[in-house]
Amino acid sequence: PVPVNAADPLYIMYTSGTTGKPKGIVRDNGGHAVALLYALRQVYGMRAGEVWWGCSDVGWVVGHSFIVYAPLLGGCTTVMFEGKPVKTPDAGAYWRVVQEHGVQGLFAAPTAFRAIRKEDPDGEAFKRYDVSSLRHLFVAGEKLDTPTYQWLSELTGRPVYDHWWQTETGWPVTAPCTGLGQTEVRGGSTNRPVPGYQVEVLDANSRPLGPDEEGAIVLRLPLPPGCAQTLWNDHPRYLDAYLNTHPGYYHTGDGGYLDADGFVYIMGRTDDVINVSGHRLSTGVMEEHIATHPAVAESAVVGMHDELCGEVPVGLVVLKDGADIDEPRLEQELVALIRDQVGAVARFRRALVVPRLPKTRSGKTLRAALRKMANGRDFPLPSTIDDAAILDEIAVVLSRDGLVPAPGKPQ
Repeated sequence: PVPVNAADPLYIMYTSGTTGKPKGIVRDNGGHAVALLYALRQVYGMRAGEVWWGCSDVGWVVGHSFIVYAPLLGGCTTVMFEGKPVKTPDAGAYWRVVQEHGVQGLFAAPTAFRAIRKEDPDGEAFKRYDVSSLRHLFVAGEKLDTPTYQWLSELTGRPVYDHWWQTETGWPVTAPCTGLGQTEVRGGSTNRPVPGYQVEVLDANSRPLGPDEEGAIVLRLPLPPGCAQTLWNDHPRYLDAYLNTHPGYYHTGDGGYLDADGFVYIMGRTDDVINVSGHRLSTGVMEEHIATHPAVAESAVVGMHDELCGEVPVGLVVLKDGADIDEPRLEQELVALIRDQVGAVARFRRALVVPRLPKTRSGKTLRAALRKMANGRDFPLPSTIDDAAILDEIAVVLSRDGLVPAPGKPQ
């Protein structure tokens, strides 16, 4: 071991690059170790000698934070898994690993469980394994839709906790602190701030908003240990991206609101809000409602330019395996659903079935690429895309539908 100063750099990690221009996050040594050990104990409730499984890629922040560093700092056995939640060899892969290794804490992206649900909606693969060692499941990385939460909770009989953090923070910002006995769950919420973070909601003029008022999610400075304090060789960009938008606050880039009890609701990236005839609407809210349709496995809603309204939402929908519904009928039902739940003001009139959605290897949907495709704009091929062939598949659907004259192409 080589002694280093607490503030010395530990690693450089590039963000997922959903904007097409990744940023090199610099992590320190001392604060990082303190934050991760605290989170392992108090957020995830793990103790030395127990078995923890972070279902992620070691190259991503979850892999660094909660496959390698945190469990080893805390004396836990850590599971490293190479493969996907389905087709390796089937939708029971996760449950097999839980049984074989006696996993007590499990953390994965909602995308993983949506994939399992798509292929094993009735839980037949789950029933083949003994998962009695499992105490609870944590999900993060994408918005946890209500149908997936309900399915996973009912299937496993275990508490399912949504929580929220970022590559830049390195550890959870909002989460139930199970190690402190805080296990309350509220549908749609990523729970309350973890000690060390003060989460607030501001409007475009940096004015604080009250309970249930939607705006920009920010963190009041100073940030707790473990959070990035610069970008590799580009500190001015760090200041511009995170600290200059709302002076005195760290700008997360996410939008949402807090309820009267301090529970945080993340509605999506602030650039995923579209302007329809002067009405600012969250695409994340529409995706949440689309997910309630029994034939839908997952979806992405993007804004497409419209001469009359400025923007209109378009839904790209992936069906569950075996779903028996024709596309015109599905579109009619989804249009009626959004009209009923969001309102006619949303002007949601198009829902296209696609084979799959473009994802990063950590499971995040590349919405920026989808927006540019739907608007006929070329874009840089995202460096973190799991399978670039997906973009060609979606381009075929857009072209066939006549939605755009020529879908944007990756460069």
